[in-house]
Amino acid sequence: MTDKVHRHGGTIFAQIFHVGRMAHPSLMPNGEAPWGVTEVRAEDSEVFAHGPDGKLDFIRPGTPRRLATDEVSALVGTFSQAFARARQGGFDGVEIHAGNGYLFDQFMNSALNTRTDRYGGGRIDDRTRFLMEVVDAAVREWGPGRVGVRMSPYGQYNSMPADPLVEETLLYASEQLGRRGVAYLHLVYRLMPTGNMETGEFKDHYISHALLAQVRAAFRGTIIWCGGFTDRAGAQAALDTGLVDLIAFGRPYIANPDLAERLKHGWPLAEADRSTYYTRRDEVGYTDFPSYLVPSSAAA
Repeated sequence: MTDKVHRHGGTIFAQIFHVGRMAHPSLMPNGEAPWGVTEVRAEDSEVFAHGPDGKLDFIRPGTPRRLATDEVSALVGTFSQAFARARQGGFDGVEIHAGNGYLFDQFMNSALNTRTDRYGGGRIDDRTRFLMEVVDAAVREWGPGRVGVRMSPYGQYNSMPADPLVEETLLYASEQLGRRGVAYLHLVYRLMPTGNMETGEFKDHYISHALLAQVRAAFRGTIIWCGGFTDRAGAQAALDTGLVDLIAFGRPYIANPDLAERLKHGWPLAEADRSTYYTRRDEVGYTDFPSYLVPSSAAA
């Protein structure tokens, strides 16, 4: 896959993360409990896992087991192995997913992280320690400029509680990531839904430009925004703020394998059928969308 991307002149990073409590025993070794920053379950969310009949579907996550301090430290080594494998696989870099209510986000959230060890939520350097240790491991493997980090400040997706210290954490993390030579900060600019991804609706709320200006001052690398961008006009308006360098498109790519060309030429966009998401029907809805067929009159 990476060879094919390179043959077409592309660059490809592998996004690597750990879901933490957003799992189910059916997905865990020997049916054990998911791993969490604490034992608090994500009561109002769902995960894509095996139900009682063995079929994949959206079901409630399991009650997590609180990771011991030494287990958190050991996970840094596990991530290091993943970074090395990504290099062996021909990727050009890695993106550490530290948002959307997954494990890094669970540690950084001061309301959820009630631990009292060196990864606890009482101090900003402690609740961001796990992320920074993993980033350090990634930079050791890849070097500066080959590591990105994705974050979703204010996001309550996957039952994340509102964090009264979210701005403090974001600005501290931005400054620390910049010091480590992180290539880019990938921010969920428009908030994710609080429920499951199958609904696909974004909340009509954005991170303030005032806060983003502070992030820009704290982090000197490239800043990417994502979250509900569906057309060229919206992406260009975001770029015109001067607060962002790149716009990330996600879902539009599912039905538009040639999305960049469609945006460039103003061609219409196709929409994917959400009922085919999450590998329920093999390749249907993922690899069967054609590129745009330019009308013969327009081509002439």
